[in-house]
Order: sequence, then structure tokens, then C-alpha cells
Amino acid sequence: MLMNQTDQNCIFCKIVNREIPAPFIYEDDTFFAFLDNNPVSRGHTLIIPKSHYRWVWDVPELGKYFEVAGKIAKAQQNAFKIDEIWSGIRGEEVPHAHISIMPNSKLEGDKKDFEGNAKKIRENLK
Repeated sequence: MLMNQTDQNCIFCKIVNREIPAPFIYEDDTFFAFLDNNPVSRGHTLIIPKSHYRWVWDVPELGKYFEVAGKIAKAQQNAFKIDEIWSGIRGEEVPHAHISIMPNSKLEGDKKDFEGNAKKIRENLK
């Protein structure tokens, strides 16, 4: 399935529609970013398109998608004073396109401090 405005059974569509709360990082007309509820590291962020696409490669504004990912990675570098930011594109866990951006897993601090970590990243978005 390439695109369906929303999928009422999709957990990420429910997050975009504010039916399920998630620690907010970033939003524009096309994309939404929030902290992963099962983080690999402190500040682990998921970036999703607001419309339901199955795979990242199906998203029509792919260049803009990666610009948002880069912006969030830079904010994480500044927020956590770390250079090493990892990224991942998979998709088997949740069938909605998503990019994971996460600081090195050896980063000190509470990875489950969702509000504190989200605030640090938001404050460093430019």
C-alpha cells in the first residue's frame, strides 16, 4: 500500500491524530517526530510522515524527510553534547514509514526521562 491518508488501525496514525500521547519533538505540515517509547538510547526519536505510507521509500517528499532527520540529529548533538548520532530505517515493527534517530547508546542519563529528553531536543532545534 503506497498511501492512505490515515490507517485507523495504525498506532503511528493514532499518535499523529493525538489519540495516543507521545513525547513531542517536532511537527510541520508533513512530518511528526516524537520519542520512542522503547528507546535504544536517551533521546531516541522517531520521525514519521503524517499521512500513512508503509515504507520510507514511498514518501513523496523524501528529500524534505531527510532534512527533518538531519535537523533533529543536529539538535540531539547539541542537546546531549555528543557527536555520534545513529539512524535506522527498518519498518517491520510498525507498518508506517519511520526513521529512527538516536544518540550513541553509551550516552549517560535516563533514557526513560521522556519529558526531560524531549525538552532538551526541542530547545536545540533551529
